[in-house]
Amino acid sequence: MEEKKKSGFLPGLLVGILIAGIVFLILFLVLWQQTKTVNASSQTDTKRIGLSDEAVSKIMALEGLIELNYLGEIDREAEEEGLYKGLVDSLNDPYSEYYTQEEYQENFERVTKQYYGIGATLTQDPETNLISVVYIYPDTPAERAGLKVGDVLFSVDGTEGASVTLDDYVDLIRGEAGTSIHVVVVREGVDHDLEVDITREEITLPTVQSEMMDGDIGYIYISNFAANTAEEFEATVEDLTKQGMKAMILDVRYNPGGILSSVVQILDDILPEGTVVYTEDKYGKRTDEVSDEEHQMQLPIAVLINGDSASASEIMAGAIRDYDYGTLIGTTTYGKGVVQKTFELEDGSAVKLTIEEYFTPDGENIHGKGIAPDIELEYEFLGGEDDEYDYSLDNQVQKAIEVLKEQL
Repeated sequence: MEEKKKSGFLPGLLVGILIAGIVFLILFLVLWQQTKTVNASSQTDTKRIGLSDEAVSKIMALEGLIELNYLGEIDREAEEEGLYKGLVDSLNDPYSEYYTQEEYQENFERVTKQYYGIGATLTQDPETNLISVVYIYPDTPAERAGLKVGDVLFSVDGTEGASVTLDDYVDLIRGEAGTSIHVVVVREGVDHDLEVDITREEITLPTVQSEMMDGDIGYIYISNFAANTAEEFEATVEDLTKQGMKAMILDVRYNPGGILSSVVQILDDILPEGTVVYTEDKYGKRTDEVSDEEHQMQLPIAVLINGDSASASEIMAGAIRDYDYGTLIGTTTYGKGVVQKTFELEDGSAVKLTIEEYFTPDGENIHGKGIAPDIELEYEFLGGEDDEYDYSLDNQVQKAIEVLKEQL
């Protein structure tokens, strides 16, 4: 009996090994096929987005070299952000840009002119690094707290202004609505420091300023075309009309542009029915932005422009010119005839891409050329060295007044 048991052990062992080998082979073949599928899918994905296999391999090789040899610490987040920025920078388009989450939020605030802060504009002395107030917006926390133009904000929540950059100081002042900052203020003529707590609020900065000039000529300066600009413009026109406005100066000098829908809404208030601007994308699809017949202005208009009037400012100038609705005065505009759109990504970052070019109502694309004025006039300050700026000392404003008075 013992001999029979021993003689059956070896065949059983061989059968077991054979079965295990077959199972292992099957598992290997399955895993190998899955790996091929994954690799094929990865290659397809890279080809779909335009990256060659060589490019992917090179990125991996660079990553490996950095990991094995670079002496300093590796900031993985900065490394990834650099790849994203480099991809967009490769377009060689000055208007296309990748934004980190923080940059996108800052850009949003610039465009909408909304943020949570105190409502004061600051400047930093290049020699002393002291940060002082140069402008206080009406009805803001800064005004209610008693801050004045010329005040030095010596410290905010214990951080001295002279120890940081202006941008960092502004970041300290901004924050969540309803929270407060403790500010130490140095004021000329006061022999002791002033200390004040200021509560942050949502601040909407105005983009439209106005003044009624002699001869019932309304002057309107538009600093840029933000989300709230059209509403500000309409309220300003209503106010000036109540004061008896008979002619209007639109000043878009140094206006870099902004939101397309904002300038279109303003042109709808000014011009008769028709196309005010149209765009075309890479596929030739045309989109017309139009003015209806409900609103239009029946008064002489002069538009002040210069080399820093760009994008939406040029849309305004071009439409008013093509409709023969006003006189352009100043110097040739910047020449930006393309439109950008910002796409927000899932992680809060974003990319701004040039997606269209725009044309004036008569079909002119002014990209790289700009819009020439009807009356060419270089800016000249008519006052002395010690005189502060005033419209009466601005030769371009005075020329606009002269032209409009001739049309009244």
